[in-house]
Amino acid sequence: MSLLEVKNLRTSFFTDAGEVKAVNDVSFFLDRGKVLGIIGESGSGKSVTAYSIMQILAGTGKIVGGSIKFDGKELVGIDEKEMKAVRGNKISIIFQDPMTSLNPTYTIGRQLMEPIMLHTNRTRKQARARAIEMLRLVNINEPEKRMKQYPFELSGGMRQRVMIAMALACEPDILIADEPTTALDVTIQAQILELMSDLQKELGMAIILITHDLGVVAQMCDEVIVMYAGSICEQGTADEIFYNPRHEYTKGLMRSIPTADTAGKKLQPITGTPIDLLNMPKGCPFAPRCDAAMKICINHRAIGEKINDDHFATCWMNVKKGLDDGSIVLEEDGDSRG
Repeated sequence: MSLLEVKNLRTSFFTDAGEVKAVNDVSFFLDRGKVLGIIGESGSGKSVTAYSIMQILAGTGKIVGGSIKFDGKELVGIDEKEMKAVRGNKISIIFQDPMTSLNPTYTIGRQLMEPIMLHTNRTRKQARARAIEMLRLVNINEPEKRMKQYPFELSGGMRQRVMIAMALACEPDILIADEPTTALDVTIQAQILELMSDLQKELGMAIILITHDLGVVAQMCDEVIVMYAGSICEQGTADEIFYNPRHEYTKGLMRSIPTADTAGKKLQPITGTPIDLLNMPKGCPFAPRCDAAMKICINHRAIGEKINDDHFATCWMNVKKGLDDGSIVLEEDGDSRG
């Protein structure tokens, strides 16, 4: 049994303009000790998927369907008291911006000690000792001094290390890292990623890494999910996604990565803009931006096609031959039959 199983998850935000289907029929699983990367443009549903797992959606957001099981226990529908026992204890999250995630009016020590005292039976003295231990674990110098400081007194890299220490204080089974290096310079990014990788191996936890940075994914992840317009368009091992991409959106992402070979040359960006989730097209959401789009892409959504045991994609290009020779026929409902 997988540590985390997400099946047909649907999360929407209900606005005055209508229902925004931010996560639409998303399914995946995460095994113990593995690192799962979720990539895609802003607005693709990466962070909302994470917030749905943690059940920390904004006021207008709601899980409207599907299942989220942690270690066999269903999380969708449980009350807030039960969820608090999971959140921060069994599943922790590192948010994008440590400056806005840390409370500027509380000391680092108080914020670190809070989850320890909430989820364990440690006394205040023991919680303080544990907090100092965690600061040492994430390589923050003079941890006793840092306990008395406020977030504004620390650099961006140190604040991010504090967030990692806070997330790991109760030794969670799953760590969700939502763009953990976005606000950091390149040198500090490398240090934070190395730290996360070392801690993951040392503690044996599973990680869900949400990022725009494909280089980070290649470096850290075992499995990769590519999201677009709230849905998974491709999923597979890191090697399969990087060396054998089978969705046109994934191919576009790969073409946009700067390499030594592209020095002095223009990059190949994905043209157009992300889809309006309030006005989803009838067919493939990526079709309006896809250079390889066919008529069928405009009118019908592709079904998931299994490329091999470790890889699947939802792109009509993978079954184009079958469509051309008639071995795959479209029914009225838009599904394909082979």
